[in-house]
Amino acid sequence: MTHTALPPALELEELSPPLLVFGGPYSNLEATRAMRRIAAVHAISADRCICTGDLVAYCADPVASVREIQEWGVHVVMGNCEESLAEGAADCGCGFDQGSSCDLLSGQWFSYASALIDDGMRHWMAKLPRRLEFTCNGVRLAAIHGGAAQINRFLFASLDESDFQQELDLLDVDCVLAGHSGIPFTRPIGSKLWHNAGVIGMPANDGSQQTWFSLLESAGPGRLRIIHHPLNYDASSAARKMRAAGLTGGYEKALETGLWPSLDVLPETEKRAAGQSIDPGRHIWPGQDY
Repeated sequence: MTHTALPPALELEELSPPLLVFGGPYSNLEATRAMRRIAAVHAISADRCICTGDLVAYCADPVASVREIQEWGVHVVMGNCEESLAEGAADCGCGFDQGSSCDLLSGQWFSYASALIDDGMRHWMAKLPRRLEFTCNGVRLAAIHGGAAQINRFLFASLDESDFQQELDLLDVDCVLAGHSGIPFTRPIGSKLWHNAGVIGMPANDGSQQTWFSLLESAGPGRLRIIHHPLNYDASSAARKMRAAGLTGGYEKALETGLWPSLDVLPETEKRAAGQSIDPGRHIWPGQDY
């Protein structure tokens, strides 16, 4: 399920920093509530929080997680899971190779979620924007899920610069906030920046239960400080609920071990890094990392 034409953007008014950016709640209610508490601690209002999509996926609470996001009122970009659920599709549209382990494993959780999501939620998902555009502290940004035109395109930190440049050429912005791939990173591409905050609903295949989000702060006029943060939450409870729901394809173990049950989607560099702790760090942009 892909889109070759660039979808229209929802234009937001200028957003003042700090911004909270996160992806992939993945039906993980415990992580979603923990993320909402972090926003409250930092006094970041809902209109300055951006979710890069895939509210519904691997975990046991698709309905409650969507309701939590709706009640919170954050900006949400449509992910491929929302697109598939809205269309009543037979699969998640994640972009997995047919017959791969990821493809086979996704059948269980998608069927589970699709049976629980009602027509009202599907209608709400259908109206989500595929792209947000806005200005923050003098920097022009776009928030997308996977790629600019292809909602389920996987873009990982190790890919060639040309892969990112291809996307950036479609967008008249300084910085892209993206999701989908599940591993956080920030990468300068020429004079532009690609930022993936990671996801909160599943570990980053780094051997840790923690997940990831980011904060974008002012670093002076026309500059942003981008800080990747770990999110700690009650992973054991989320895993127990998955087992009780019969979601035992391997992702329930991943919540506790921090290791994905399949690495099919990963480039070789990311495969070799499985189980290794990560530190996406903090960045001043435009400017030098520190």
